[in-house]
Amino acid sequence: MPVSLPPALERFLDLLRCPTCRTHRLYPDRGALRCPVGHAFDIARHGYAALLTGTRATSADDAAMAQARDRFLSTGTYTPIREVVTRLAADSAPEQATVVDVGCGTGHYLAGVLDQLAGAHGLGLDTSVRALRSAARAHVRAAAAAWDVFRPFPLADGVADVVLDVFAPRNPAEFHRVLRSAGRLVVARPTGRHLAELRGRVPSMVTIDPAKEQRLHRALDPFFEAAVTEHVEYTVPLTQPNALDLVGMTPSARHVSRADLTDDDLLPGRVTVSVLATAYQAR
Repeated sequence: MPVSLPPALERFLDLLRCPTCRTHRLYPDRGALRCPVGHAFDIARHGYAALLTGTRATSADDAAMAQARDRFLSTGTYTPIREVVTRLAADSAPEQATVVDVGCGTGHYLAGVLDQLAGAHGLGLDTSVRALRSAARAHVRAAAAAWDVFRPFPLADGVADVVLDVFAPRNPAEFHRVLRSAGRLVVARPTGRHLAELRGRVPSMVTIDPAKEQRLHRALDPFFEAAVTEHVEYTVPLTQPNALDLVGMTPSARHVSRADLTDDDLLPGRVTVSVLATAYQAR
C-alpha cells in the first residue's frame, strides 16, 4: 500500500527541487516524490523523504547513536542550549517562517524553534535514517528528508528564513543560497571546555580542534557576518547512564569502549557544558 504524503512534507513541495536534475519541482505519486522527467524518491513509511541517492555517508548516526541521543536529550541536560538556539533563530524571524535544520539529528532543536514560532514550518535534513524517523515526528509542523550536507541542497534559491546548524557539518555556500536575503543562519558548536572533565578521564574520546573557531570564521566569512554570539556554559551532574548516552550519541562512540564508562573511578561527578551559538546575517 503506498505511503501517504505527510502534511508537513506537503508544505515543502513548492520549495523542494529534484536532487538529480536540480531544477524541477517534485510532486507526490503512489508513495513517492517524482519530478516531470521521471526521477523518483520514496516516502518512507516513517514519514521522511528519501531524497539521498548514491553512496550514503559512512559517518551517519546508526540506530544505537540515535537512541542514545533521544534518551540524553530527554533528560533536559541540553535545554539551555536549545533555548539559546531557539531565541537566536526566532529573533526577527517572521511568524510564518520557513526553517531548515541541516544535520537535524532527531529534530530536537528544530522542534524548539517551531514551538516558539507558532506559524512556522520546518524541514530537517540528515543522512541518518534512524535519526530521521524521530525527526519526522519531532513536531507536527516538521518535515524530514534524507540528505548529505556536503551536496547541493534539494531546495530552491532563497526559500528559508532560518537555517540551523547545531553540532553539525557546514556548507556555507549552500546555506547562503537557500537563505532569503534577510534570513538568519544559527550555528552552535562546542568550545574547548565542552565536556573537558570527561575527555580528561577518557582520552579516547574525540578531541575538539583548538583551531575550530578560526576555521569556522574562515569558511563563513565570504558569505556571512556575525550578528550576535552567546556563550552557554554551565556544569551538570554526570551519572553513569547519562555518560553512556552522552558519549554514545557522538562520534566518540566509535572510539570509546563501554568499559571506560562503566568504571565509576573514571567518571567525573560533574561535567562542563560549553557551547557558542552565533546568529549570522548574509553578506
